[in-house]
Amino acid sequence: MSTAVIEASGLLKKYGDHAAVAGVDLSVPRGEVFSVLGPNGAGKSTTVEILEGFRRRDGGTVRVLGADPQSAGRAWRARIGIVWQQETLLPKIPVREVLRHFAGHYPAPHNVDATLELVGLAEKARALPESLSGGQRRRLDVALGIIGGPELLFLDEPTTGFDPRARRDFWALIGNLAEQGTTILLTTHYLEEAEALADRVCVMARGRVRALGSPDTLGGRATAQATVSWSQDGVRREVLTDEPTRVVADLAAGFTGEIPGLRVHRPTLEEVYLGLIEDTVETEDAGDGGERTEALA
Repeated sequence: MSTAVIEASGLLKKYGDHAAVAGVDLSVPRGEVFSVLGPNGAGKSTTVEILEGFRRRDGGTVRVLGADPQSAGRAWRARIGIVWQQETLLPKIPVREVLRHFAGHYPAPHNVDATLELVGLAEKARALPESLSGGQRRRLDVALGIIGGPELLFLDEPTTGFDPRARRDFWALIGNLAEQGTTILLTTHYLEEAEALADRVCVMARGRVRALGSPDTLGGRATAQATVSWSQDGVRREVLTDEPTRVVADLAAGFTGEIPGLRVHRPTLEEVYLGLIEDTVETEDAGDGGERTEALA
């Protein structure tokens, strides 16, 4: 049975009178890909920084890999990996040597060459980081995040700025890591990314969890009514129904050949998400996504 890698109850973080995180409860089992979505100022970055041990909470309880991140030591930190939104600043030495250097900081690191192979950089082992493309640099960031053999990997907006092909290549890499049993917490603004990668999705807004579930069921998506629409006598018609198959069958009986302009639509993840955050003003809250000014020693 899976044990919880992340457990948070009543998580609270305030800046003055403003609650950036206002009583968040989370539980992430081992081996899950868990995605956190939300507009700017939702509290998601602050929440993740607390889980990573880089920001102090003002209330609630948190356990990550069995320890409180606020007081956990170096042995605990060696069990997590982080891929920052910003690219890591690297020395001007070959990629393989960069990875070897970082591996030396962990008690039981992955094999350097095997890691380069895993992230698709084996052919760039002798190249300097500055010569890599944007997508290759991001793969190197992932290599740095996993070289220590983490049980839990944090990915912060990992594909920002990627073109569609590079993004899908990166998804394949993350899927591979998940298949190997790495628990992954992903923050992203790309809904299709969450839908492609996540086992479960958490939508945050105004410091609270608005919905939590699989991408297919989030916000009642799986049981939502479908809209069946078609054209008839030059007029666009539609029906909202729980039984789209029956409606289409009834329509087909009244037409010879194809039903003109037939379309069956169920709510997309984007539509559900927008409905969940529709009352949210997208203003950056204090500390959410900002510098880690409260970094712990």
